[in-house]
Amino acid sequence: MSQMRIKLNQAEDVRELVRAAKKCEFDVDVKCDSTLVDAKSILGVISLGLAKTVIIQCHGESVEFFNAISKFAVA
Repeated sequence: MSQMRIKLNQAEDVRELVRAAKKCEFDVDVKCDSTLVDAKSILGVISLGLAKTVIIQCHGESVEFFNAISKFAVA
């Protein structure tokens, strides 16, 4: 499993993440504190709130997915 810390500041950022996650054949989760939601669910991701640093957990590998979300990465 690979992880990446990202920050989604706008609703359009959430839509981009969900679109990219839906292309993956494996599970992609978004973790914020102790809450874990499916990255393929726009309502789930929005429920975490905007402008927070979250962790993306991928249960597979996709260069295309990481390229699509790398612009949201934070240190």
